[in-house]
Amino acid sequence: MNLTQYTKEFKYNIRLAYPVILGMLGHTLIGIVDNIMVGKLGATELAAVSLGNSMIFIALSLGIGFSTAITPIVGEADAEKNTQKIRAAFHNGLLLCIILGFMLFGLIVLGKPLMELLHQPKEVIALAKPYLDWVGFSLVPLIIYQGYKQFADGLSMTKYSMYAIVMANVVHVIINYCLIYGVWFFPKMGILGAALGTVISRIAMLVFMHVILSRQAQLKTYFHNFSLDEIRKETLSKIVNLGVPSALQMLFEVVLFTAGIWLCGNIGKTSQAANQIALSLASMTFMFAMGLNVVSMIRVSNHKGLQDYKKLVVVARSIFLLTIIVEILFAILFVIFHQIVPPLFLDMDNPMQLVDNQEVVVIAANLLLIAAIFQISDGIQVVVIGALRGLQDVKVPMYITFFAYWIVGFPISYYLGIYTDLKAVGVWIGLLAGLTAAALFLYLRFHYLTQIMIKN
Repeated sequence: MNLTQYTKEFKYNIRLAYPVILGMLGHTLIGIVDNIMVGKLGATELAAVSLGNSMIFIALSLGIGFSTAITPIVGEADAEKNTQKIRAAFHNGLLLCIILGFMLFGLIVLGKPLMELLHQPKEVIALAKPYLDWVGFSLVPLIIYQGYKQFADGLSMTKYSMYAIVMANVVHVIINYCLIYGVWFFPKMGILGAALGTVISRIAMLVFMHVILSRQAQLKTYFHNFSLDEIRKETLSKIVNLGVPSALQMLFEVVLFTAGIWLCGNIGKTSQAANQIALSLASMTFMFAMGLNVVSMIRVSNHKGLQDYKKLVVVARSIFLLTIIVEILFAILFVIFHQIVPPLFLDMDNPMQLVDNQEVVVIAANLLLIAAIFQISDGIQVVVIGALRGLQDVKVPMYITFFAYWIVGFPISYYLGIYTDLKAVGVWIGLLAGLTAAALFLYLRFHYLTQIMIKN
């Protein structure tokens, strides 16, 4: 194997990836800002936001997963220089994102009674319900924004979504501050202020994205004469056939991690707190792999459009290799700092909580050692999924991920977490097993498909 043919692709991969990574971190920051600002109101308010956002996160995974169907169609058409195909994918995809945004909002509103079934405290549910109405509505502009983002990503124009996220974060912080605490002439609205801040910032993000893209000279042809006359059943069907399996694949993973949170909660509060610390750190490093997932989707779809399958394999493997290098660097950092970082999340000077906090630190430190290995598997599986989406192969990967996460991963998490002394560490060993199985089988699927394409 000649490593140079892969490493020479790194520069272009990084150039495409870094705006996506910053954008992903920006999305994460919106949630962190809510938690920090609401946390100052009290534990009940923070619990209400956490409960509401757990439901939003599941709906969001479906919306984002579905919208990724637009990128490979646009990427392939861009390589073919087929303007009409790009326009059709954009207009039809945007219509589907509008419909899906309202459907997910409806599901959130209808799903509110589930909070009682989760046996949450009544005072938490009372605060969470109105919060959920507003943040649920914010899914509408966010999923429509995803239609614009995936269109731009397909054209390798990844910077504009980064600009939109930066702007949204600035708007979000200012509005949150004014409406949560009642600064100046604004009413003091508590967690409803945080919800409104999310809605307004996401509407601003959508408007910004539309304006900035529609003003690009090379994109004028795609924004001229928006009309329902361009909606075609065959294009809608193609996007739905790619989008639904992609949405389900993302849902399988998100629900697995949600189940991990639930299992740790069943074990005890120290396990749940340790899980939250390790998961928040692993989620931050995962954003780098998610950025490379988008690059994988863009570049593979481009070379599919050019029908240059040998180059396609080289490009894909260069992204896989870059991901492995990045995740190994993070793994080393996790190992070095696994005992130093967890205390930073806790008030170690509080004598009332000292025993609990010391237990949390020990559990979290052990989880970070597993996270060091698990993020390598997680990184590989997510970039290979991106490559398979670029090939427009989504149904078999959907079955693979279901098998890996729910037939391999979850039973191991459940057994080791509940029935052995490993507890939270056992839950994470199950997550590691599921992600490793997914990485292996998805790569074998990619290798199998590309070998057939090269031979034919």
